[in-house]
Amino acid sequence: MASPAIELDVDGTAVRLSNPDKIYFPQLGSDGGTKRHLVEYYRTVALDGPLLRALQDRPTHLQRFPDGVEGEEIYQKRLPAKRPDFVKTCTVTFPSGRTADVLNVQSPADIVWAANLGTVTFHPWAVRCPDVDHPDELRIDLDPQPGTDFDDARAIALDVVAPLLTELGIVGFPKTSGGRGLHIYIPIEPSEDFVGVRRAGIALAREIVRRSDDRATTTWWKEERGSRIFLDYNQNNRDKTIASAYSVRPTPIATVSTPV
Repeated sequence: MASPAIELDVDGTAVRLSNPDKIYFPQLGSDGGTKRHLVEYYRTVALDGPLLRALQDRPTHLQRFPDGVEGEEIYQKRLPAKRPDFVKTCTVTFPSGRTADVLNVQSPADIVWAANLGTVTFHPWAVRCPDVDHPDELRIDLDPQPGTDFDDARAIALDVVAPLLTELGIVGFPKTSGGRGLHIYIPIEPSEDFVGVRRAGIALAREIVRRSDDRATTTWWKEERGSRIFLDYNQNNRDKTIASAYSVRPTPIATVSTPV
């Protein structure tokens, strides 16, 4: 039986929380794994500012699990036509040429509203509305392959990526993926299109591989990667997204993608 809905005050905006006692993370159960816990977490990090800064003005897709992380996953790009007046959208163009109105986060209430839809993870584009064709971030994705783990990704970040960026006069901002990997965000001027930024990402990834002493790879075919850290430069393609900082991940214990 569904628990009664309640109304949350989110910085002066009323946002409905439906079925707050539903279990979203069965391993955590009622002591930390309910929909209420998830939504209250998002309300806290949105009101405190860090998640709002990570998402504000960025077109954002929603990775939803309305029945909890062991239920059906919905990766939602287009927002429903029926939504509160305070929720804003931004029009993006996919590689196919089709367009969609996606969430354009402007306030903590937007984040809490999306969390109530069952959003576990927020996936922002590397652009800011309204200029959705020129990325303002280059993203490095360090993805451990079988036989490697987080410590190996961390070693590549510290031993190879950090010295290289320092050498180039570039500042990178690392965060955990919420799983076994690491993401490094590099702020850039929004002057190049996605093709130009992807080319820069390829060049950077290949130089990291060259300096890695065979500990990293950009090989696309999984069976050829071996026990190395995969550098996925295609995360800089149009329509590719990475879980935002402070986003919960759909893991049994609700791990969080965290800046380090």
